[in-house]
Amino acid sequence: MIKKISSIPYQKTGYFTKTICDYLDKKDHIRPFYNRFPNSEGLKSQISEKKASFSLRSRKVLYQQLTKQYQQLTLSDKTQDHIDQLLLEDTFTVTTGHQLNLFTGPLYFLYKIITTINLAKELKKRFPDCNFVPVYWMATEDQDFEEIRFFNFKDKNIEWERNSGGAVGALSTDGLDKVFSEFSSLLGQGKNAKYLKDLFKKSYLDHKNLTEATRYLANELFGKYGLVIIDGNDKILKKEFIPFVKKELLEQTCYKEVSKTVDSFKESYKILVNPREINLFYLGNYLRERIVLKDGVYSVVNTGLTFSKEEIIKKVEQHPERFSPNVLIRPLYQEVILPNLSYIGGGGELSYWMELKSYFETMKVPFPVLLLRNSVLLIHKKQNQKLKKLGVSLEDIFLKKEEFINKKVKENSDLKIDFSEQKARLTQIFAELEAISHCTDRSFLGAVKAQEQKQLNGLNNLEKRLLKAQKRKLNDLVERISILHHQLFPNEALQERYANFSEFYLEAGDDLIKTLVKHLDPLQLEFDVFEI
Repeated sequence: MIKKISSIPYQKTGYFTKTICDYLDKKDHIRPFYNRFPNSEGLKSQISEKKASFSLRSRKVLYQQLTKQYQQLTLSDKTQDHIDQLLLEDTFTVTTGHQLNLFTGPLYFLYKIITTINLAKELKKRFPDCNFVPVYWMATEDQDFEEIRFFNFKDKNIEWERNSGGAVGALSTDGLDKVFSEFSSLLGQGKNAKYLKDLFKKSYLDHKNLTEATRYLANELFGKYGLVIIDGNDKILKKEFIPFVKKELLEQTCYKEVSKTVDSFKESYKILVNPREINLFYLGNYLRERIVLKDGVYSVVNTGLTFSKEEIIKKVEQHPERFSPNVLIRPLYQEVILPNLSYIGGGGELSYWMELKSYFETMKVPFPVLLLRNSVLLIHKKQNQKLKKLGVSLEDIFLKKEEFINKKVKENSDLKIDFSEQKARLTQIFAELEAISHCTDRSFLGAVKAQEQKQLNGLNNLEKRLLKAQKRKLNDLVERISILHHQLFPNEALQERYANFSEFYLEAGDDLIKTLVKHLDPLQLEFDVFEI
């Protein structure tokens, strides 16, 4: 059985950046970097704007290509209905994107998609005259194989050993039989173990490349909820994007607009992605390399391919599939081919999307509502019982490991390990001495301040030594809470960025996804804790 036991505001977890916390708090200085906030008012206005900008012709192209992409899959009735509804002018998508991680990779893959599914359902309740389709955009053109080649199962890294090159979606599934064998041996026996083995086998051993395998896997897990899966690496879909590719090659619009945004954004927030002069790759067999422009000649990095202006424009017109958007242009491509209202992503994703608002405005494409995906901490029942026995609140467990240990040692110590009162008295004494010093020369004032700092440093050192001594005395407690903290926050990172869903599916089975779909509120904007 799995149940929700708590929710914590993202801002209080300590795991979200100033950018995201300010966005959630709707601070004035972040307002220029997004279009509308994810609430009823913002989403209603987004519907009107997108409806006016998305053509029936574009809907037909999207419908035709999705139908082709799904030819080899068995669709649920809900997914088929959603694809059919895309032909209607009052149908809109909500979208998340993710890499083709092996066996879904970290847990947050599930949370992204569930947030997307639930947002579509919530929008249908709020705006019943419209239809809303949850979309998973597969990052088939991504080339970072190192990030997707493994997943973790119970602290063990399961890795796909092979060479790679070009877009990962085209990689053959050769060699995954070894991964399957290793994974199977760890799963053991039982109904849920058998399901996971069959799912891995049918996904990766029965499909020829990573795109087909991931589409099958996501459809098996989420098809019943009507999820629509799209591969943007599609010649016909890319034909829709030709005018924007030409503009990027000829005018470098993304670089110019995003650079201006970055200059103002970095005054308050961290920049995650900087634009290049040309934000496109050239795509081929085992090839995805940057396009650069120098002295009027377009060339493909690490190859001998070169083009004149006329030649590269002709290549775009004849072979749009050869041109692959990078991380800054892919969002534009997505919004051009989808009747999309909202993009659902993690904190890092939303941060770089915020660099793009003025670029979208220049390209006359509606900028979507940005929604922070749901985040979840899964706690086993025995772990929760241990936390309660140790007097650990769910808020405390989110503290960084050292801070967490220090807090619990202080709470359980017979001695008061807090010299705040002594420091306050010391500060008062030196304030009185400072007042006296104003009646004499400046050198005395300097001596007073130096002595104050020396004494405060001494108290801090004594406090640290006392805390260290108490840690030794309470070693059993320290060890137990350290183990618990590592289990819930492996390597001091969020569980959702490390553990794979199979570890929890093995115990909870179908209830894992069913319960998350039932209880995660996409617009609640809080970090949820579930007991499993």
